[in-house]
Amino acid sequence: MTTRDIQKVHRIAIRFSGDSGDGMQLTGDRFTADTALFGNDLATLPNYPSEIRAPQGTVLGVSNFQVQFGDHDIYTPGDNPDVLVAMNPAALKANGKEVRPGGHIIVDADTFTARALEKLGWSTDPRTDGTFGDYHVHSVPLTSMTVAALAPFDMPKKDKERSKNMFALGLVSWMFGHPLDGTKTFLTSKFAKKPAVLQANLAALEAGWTYGENTEVFGVRYEVAPAKMDKGVYRNITGNTATAYGMVLGAHKAGLQLVLGSYPITPATDILHTLSGLKRYGVMTLQMEDEIAGIGAAVGASFAGKLGVTTTSGPGMCLKSEFMGLAVMLELPLVIVDVQRGGPSTGLPTKTEQADLALALYGRHGESPIPVIAAQSPADCLDAAYEACALAVKYRHPVILLTDGYLGNGSEPMQIPNLDAVPPIHPNFTTQPNAVNGKGEPAFHPYRRDPETLARPWAVPGTPGLQHRLGGLEKQDGSGAISHDPANHDRMTRLRVQKVARMVADVPDLAVEDPTGDADLLMLGWGSSYGPIKAACRNLREQGVKVAQAHLRYLNPLPANTAEVLRRYRRVVVPEMNLGQLARHLRAEFLVDVVSVTSVRGLPFAVPELMHLINQHVDDLNLGHEVAEEVSE
Repeated sequence: MTTRDIQKVHRIAIRFSGDSGDGMQLTGDRFTADTALFGNDLATLPNYPSEIRAPQGTVLGVSNFQVQFGDHDIYTPGDNPDVLVAMNPAALKANGKEVRPGGHIIVDADTFTARALEKLGWSTDPRTDGTFGDYHVHSVPLTSMTVAALAPFDMPKKDKERSKNMFALGLVSWMFGHPLDGTKTFLTSKFAKKPAVLQANLAALEAGWTYGENTEVFGVRYEVAPAKMDKGVYRNITGNTATAYGMVLGAHKAGLQLVLGSYPITPATDILHTLSGLKRYGVMTLQMEDEIAGIGAAVGASFAGKLGVTTTSGPGMCLKSEFMGLAVMLELPLVIVDVQRGGPSTGLPTKTEQADLALALYGRHGESPIPVIAAQSPADCLDAAYEACALAVKYRHPVILLTDGYLGNGSEPMQIPNLDAVPPIHPNFTTQPNAVNGKGEPAFHPYRRDPETLARPWAVPGTPGLQHRLGGLEKQDGSGAISHDPANHDRMTRLRVQKVARMVADVPDLAVEDPTGDADLLMLGWGSSYGPIKAACRNLREQGVKVAQAHLRYLNPLPANTAEVLRRYRRVVVPEMNLGQLARHLRAEFLVDVVSVTSVRGLPFAVPELMHLINQHVDDLNLGHEVAEEVSE
C-alpha cells in the first residue's frame, strides 16, 4: 500500500464524461448519492446529447455529468471542474479545456488509438504534446484493467468492457474517500435478477478502488468534510422527482386523488415515471397519445372532483394552450408543469433554458390569465408543486409551474418535510344548493363566487340537487347559463383577471438579501438563475462588495412589494436564460428600467461571469457617485 498525502479542501467539482453508452449518467448519479450519504452539500448538472446514439467517439456524442460538493452551502454544480474523468478522446476534446488550471484529468489510455485521434482532427497525442500541459493528466488503462479484473467471469469481452464505468467510479471514490457501500447496495438491487452482471459490476468497482490504493499515479487524496446542515432526515433528490412528490403532497393535504394526464416529453418524462410508481398513494397516471389528450384528461379529472395535473415541456405547452383556455373558462383546479428546454420546435430538448416565461404569462387566446410559479432549485420543486396545488384548489383555477432541464435533471440534498407541519388544503366541495330558481325552489348556481377569493363553487358531479353543466362558451355570472351579452362578457373577463390578482394575498413579499443595507445594485433572478446569482453575490460580499439579491418565485401575480423593491435600488440587473422575458414584463408592469442580461447557450449561468458582471455595474455606479460629488463641489 502506498502512502498518500491527504489534502483537505472546502469544495470540489468533478465531471464524468464519455460516449452516450458509457454510463456516465449512472456513474455520476451513484457518486452523487454516495456524496450525499457522506454528508456533503452538493449540486449536479447532467448534460447529454439529444440524439439517442450519436456517432461513437465524436464530440457530438459526448455525455457529461458534473457534481460539485462541499462542506458548506453549494448552490451550483460548479463552472470549471477540478477533476475530469474522460472515457475517450472525444470526451477529453469536448471538456479538457474547461478544467480548472492545475486540475486533474483522468483518461482511459486504451481508447487513445491513432484512428480515434484522427477522427477528432488530432495529428499528435494530446496527452503528451503539451495540449494539456496546464493540467495533471493521468493516463490509466481503464478498459484493459476492467477486463483483467473480470477475467474469472465467463462473459464476452464486450460485456466486461461495459463495466469500466464502475472501475472509474471505484477509483474516484477512493480519490475522495467515499465508501462504496451505497453503490454496492444499489447494484445489488438493480441487478438482483442478473447475478452475472451484478458480480461483474461489483468486481469492477472494487478493482477501481484497489487500483487507486496501490498505484503511484495519484500522489494526493482529497478530503471534503461534511456540511453543517439543520437537523433532520435528508435524501438526494432531482427536481423532477421533487415535483412529483410535491404534487402527491398537495393532493394528500387536500384529501383528493391525484390524476396525471400526460404525454412523455424530454425533460419532463421522469415526473410521469415517478408518479406511475406511486399508485399506493392513490395516484392515477394516464399516459395519453398526445399532449392535447393529456391535459384534456386532467381537466376532466378536475371536473370529476379530483386534482388534475399535466406535465410537459415547451412544444407541449403550445399544444395544451387551447385546453388551458378551457380550464380558465371552466374555473377548475388544474396544475400544468412545464419543464423548460432550449429553443423553438424540437430545439435543444436535453439542454436547459428559461424560454417559456412569456408563453406562460401570455401564451393563450383571449384574455386567459393564469398564475405562474417558478421553482428555484431541485429541492424547491417540491415546495413549488405543493404551492401550485394549494392555489389551484383554493381559487378554482389552473396554475402553471415552471421548472427547467437544469432543475429537473439536477439534484441536491433535501430535508424531508414534517408532513404534519404542512398546512392542509381545503377543497370545500359544495354539497347544498346555493340559490333559488324562478319558482322559488332550491337551485345550484355554479358561478356564484366567494366574495374574498372570487372562486366559484366546486360540486362533484352526481351530488343530488347540484346538477350543472360546464363548457367553453361564455357563462352568465352566477347562474352559469350560456351568455353572449356584451356587458356580462366584460364583467366575467374582468372577474377572471381579478381572481388571479387576489391571489397576491397568498404570495409572500419579495425578500431582499442586502446585509449592509446600503447596496446600490440589486441582482434579481427567477427560476434556476437563483443558484448562480446567489453564489456570485456571496463570493463578492466576502470580498467586501456591496450587492443586494432578490428572487421571484411568483411571477403572476407578482409579490405586492415588487414595485417598492425595484425602485429602492439605483440599478436592477436581471440575468435570464432567455432574451429578457422577465425584464420586459417588469418594465411593462412597473415602468422601471431594469438592466437585462441574457444567455441562451443551453447552459446555466457561470458564477465567474456573473461576478464579473456585478463588479462592472458596481464600478459604474461608484464612478457615477464620484462624478456627482465633483459636480456638486
